Amino acid sequence: MEDTGILDGIVIGAGQAGLSASYHLRRLEIPHVVLDADRSPGGAWQHRWDALTMRDVHGVAELPGSIPPSRSADRANTAIPRYFTAYERQHELPVIRPVHVDRVQNDAQDPQLLSITAGERTWRSRTLVNATGTWSQPFVPRYPGMETFVGEQLHTVAYPGPEHFIGKRTLVVGGGASAVQFLGALAPLTETLWATRSEPVWRTDEFTPEAGAASVALVEQRVAAGLAPQSVVSVTGLMLREQERDAERLGAYRARRPMFASVERDGVRWADGSFERVDVILWATGFRPAIAHLAPLRLRSAAGGIQLDRGGRGTTAVADARVQLVGYGPSASTIGANRAGRTAAAAVRRYLLRRARAA
Repeated sequence: MEDTGILDGIVIGAGQAGLSASYHLRRLEIPHVVLDADRSPGGAWQHRWDALTMRDVHGVAELPGSIPPSRSADRANTAIPRYFTAYERQHELPVIRPVHVDRVQNDAQDPQLLSITAGERTWRSRTLVNATGTWSQPFVPRYPGMETFVGEQLHTVAYPGPEHFIGKRTLVVGGGASAVQFLGALAPLTETLWATRSEPVWRTDEFTPEAGAASVALVEQRVAAGLAPQSVVSVTGLMLREQERDAERLGAYRARRPMFASVERDGVRWADGSFERVDVILWATGFRPAIAHLAPLRLRSAAGGIQLDRGGRGTTAVADARVQLVGYGPSASTIGANRAGRTAAAAVRRYLLRRARAA
């Protein structure tokens, strides 16, 4: 290093993708730190609801060189943070927390460097691996009259557990896998309704590795074109797990309605003018990438997304080779995020070697 105050790399986020990237950077002997906004290890998993067990999350992809917890009855919001804590210690990963990064921009002294600012603290680095995920950016669409509703409205990020909904007529909004899972948990306990913007697409064939690769390829195409990414689940189709079969037998998935036109004081008004009384609106409407801190770098394409290299299969931002994005686009899944960490670390090494040769 030319200056002891300059790092070769900084990772933002200590979830699965960030820990994977740090592990591989350490193996490549690349000096770096990991800046994590949470006060303790566990990434977004530590914030999930108590009712979510390891059985519900299909297990968790192994972090590099490690085996995840396997007891299906364990709460995910405690089992995975324990696993991440042990992993950080075992591999001596250089995590600093809590650090909430406000912005990343070109360094004022040397524009070839990046300046990462968090409050009154600043780090300078040659490269950046952004692993901030989506959990901190829940998305709720706007509908007329939402502010007049006297019942409960909550996004799944604040899901309090199934018992909270007993005796409350609940409208689940959203066409993704999470909506299916919440209906599976709630329909056996209380009366539910389901609304989606488009007709759900159910997958009836086996989800093979080949089918998974084809689905990821569709997400890669969007990222390669600079479009805002869609989730991998959005192109795989919906599938019911064994724990959703009771809800299926109760007809929870047959009663799907097109989206309502407006929200009223004690319910929703459908597009045909009819009214439905509900006590709770549960917005299972997903998340957006948490990348506002990268805005000064102007990474977004004219199409609205951040274009990645290798036809969307890589992690390097086309607009700035210093920046790697993991947990974004095709790597926004447990398995994908883990692999992306290795890809990002290798890309950081290549960039540093090119920079050294050019010096």
